[in-house]
Parts: sequence; C-alpha cells; structure tokens
Amino acid sequence: MFVQKIDNCLPIKIWASVVEEGAMEQLHNCASLPFAFHHVVALPDVHKGYGISIGTVMATENVVVPNAVGVDIGCGMLAVKTSIHKSIDVELLKKIMGEIRKAVPVGFNHQAEMCDLSLMPKRIPGSDIPIVNQEFNSARKQLGTLGSGNHFAEIQHDEDGWVWIMIHSGSRNLGKKVCDHYNKVAKELNERWFSSVPKEWDLAFLPLDTVEGQSYMAEMQYCVDFALANRKLMMENICKIFKNETGCIFGEMINIAHNYAKMEHHFGKNVMVHRKGATSARLDEIGIIPGSQGTASYIVKGKGNPDSFMSCSHGAGRAMGRKDATRRLNLEDEIKRLDDQGIIHGIKTVDDLDEASGAYKNVEVVMEEQKDLVDMVAKLLPMAVIKG
Repeated sequence: MFVQKIDNCLPIKIWASVVEEGAMEQLHNCASLPFAFHHVVALPDVHKGYGISIGTVMATENVVVPNAVGVDIGCGMLAVKTSIHKSIDVELLKKIMGEIRKAVPVGFNHQAEMCDLSLMPKRIPGSDIPIVNQEFNSARKQLGTLGSGNHFAEIQHDEDGWVWIMIHSGSRNLGKKVCDHYNKVAKELNERWFSSVPKEWDLAFLPLDTVEGQSYMAEMQYCVDFALANRKLMMENICKIFKNETGCIFGEMINIAHNYAKMEHHFGKNVMVHRKGATSARLDEIGIIPGSQGTASYIVKGKGNPDSFMSCSHGAGRAMGRKDATRRLNLEDEIKRLDDQGIIHGIKTVDDLDEASGAYKNVEVVMEEQKDLVDMVAKLLPMAVIKG
C-alpha cells in the first residue's frame, strides 16, 4: 500500500501497483469532496467506472452518493462446497451444465412466470420505496436469473479436489432503476442547492437527513436483499440439479456483496462507507474474491485492516474495456487457454472476448497486493463456467 496526497485533497491509500489515468482522476475527485472522510481507498482491482472507479471505498459524513454504489446494487458472490470430487465424469459435468442453462435464465432473459411472493424480500409497511413498489412485479420475474456482463455461474475445485459452485450476480434491473432514479434526484437537488461538487464528476449526493436520502437508503437496502435472494434461488436450483445427478451434499453458503453503502464506525466516527466493487473484510470475516474466466478464485478471511476501511477487492478487476478487449484479444488464443485447462466454457466468437481472461488483471498479482487485507482460506480452480 502507498499513499498519494495532493493539496486540498484527502489522502488516497492505494493497494494497486498500476492505476490507469481515468481511475486516478476519479479517485482525486472523491478525495476532493467536501463530505469525504479521512481518506479514500483504491484496491488492487481498481479501474475506471461511472462517477467513481470500480474497486474504491469512500466514507462520507452525513450524505450518501448513489453513483458511489452504482447500478447493480448488492451485486456479489455466493459459493458452496460440495461432497463431489473433481474426478467427476466429464460427460456428467457437461450434462449438469446443460441442465443449469435450462434452470437459470441468462443475459436479458427473465423467468416465464412471477416467482412466489414468499421468495421476495419483505417490504417494510409504510417504508418510502416508490421505485421498488413500481418495479416489484417485474422483479418477481427476475428473481433467480443470472444477468449479463461479468456475471457467472462456475463449477470449481479446491486444492484438495472438492468441487465448489460459485455464483456472481446482483439486483438485476431493479438496482439499475433505483440508482438511476436517485442519481437524477440528487443531480437536481445539488443544482438547486448550488453544490460545489462539479456536475461533470457524476458524484451528486443526498443528505441522510432528507426524505430523498432516507428513501434511497431504504430502496438500496431492498436491492441488497433482493440480490442475495436472487443468488440464493439460483444456487438452490443448481444444487437440486447436482443432487439429482450425483446425490451429493453441500456445505454452508458463503455470501459477500460488493456494491452498497452502509453506516459503520471508523476512526472514531460513524460514517457512510460506500463500497463500489469492494467487499467487507472485517477481522475473520469470510469472503470471496473471484478471478476471471479460466483463472483461480479465492475464499478469504478478512484481517480487519483499518486503512482499507476493513475492505478488500471484489475480484481481479478489468485490465481493458469491453470494446478494447474485442479489438485487441486473439480469439484462438483465448479459446486455447481455456481448452488446454480442460475448462468447459462459452467463448465462441469475437463478441465473447469482453469476458475473456485476457481482459482482466492477473488475480495472483491482485492477491499479492492485498495480503495485508485478507488471508487465503481456499484456492478454487475452474472446471466449467456459464457467463451472462
């Protein structure tokens, strides 16, 4: 970790050996905010995002910033260990993956029918959640769906040979609707208040003691709960397939989210900690740091490092943008990289290269750069993957 300090800015504590220019500019913007607290954190997977860089932790006093959470509110990881050994027959594994594709809609696909109300997170009577209420029935068709982009369902094995199931997904369109609405509200209010925060930074804020701020917090929390319910339903459906085909048993589910804001106590104050592409890593907290398609993922234990606001990276982090990846990466090379490892994958065309391993940072370097934030509990190697 090294610290960058610029006049009239909070310190920026950086765990990444390389930070792209666009991401550094966004970190400087965060460190210049009048309500930012103590310092800003850049984790090893940091890269440019919308408003705020992915892989950033920012604490604020008395305000919340919708774009510092992002559109996929509550997005995160869920993993479970099985009693199956990695020597599972390849044809059986292919059959299981085919059944998963039938059970879990991907991309923009939704469920054919609305899910049972009992599967949806409970809405608190009287809570001011207009966007959730507006999108509720649509969200009932999105529960149990993977989504697109970097979301995935992956079958892995640990170094002792036991098979794991891992899911990466979030709040689907519900989170986007909530973020877009409150970011727009924040922009309008900030303009009315003649806010000193430049509009072009896309870091409009909502004071926590306003109706709008309280509404955002309530809707954001619902999205976090919905994202977890979404991952759980997918995991339950995938586990049913594994059980039907193999009769295996499962360990406890491990869950960790990486896009949210939460009131926490740091450096003597209660502050709103925004984690965008970052996960909590409190002392002994179990978390998940996935790699990219075709590389290792890690189950980790937090060290509770106060300098990172007790946080760690949410993954390997992108090394190049999606369009850049489709232009620069070689399709045959990326397919060969996966085929040589015997991984069942979905990279078929140039359009799939935006999620190829070459588009991401080296997860081993990322883990080395944050060894003062987490300890490794298990290293998981990919066997088969379904991408959104």
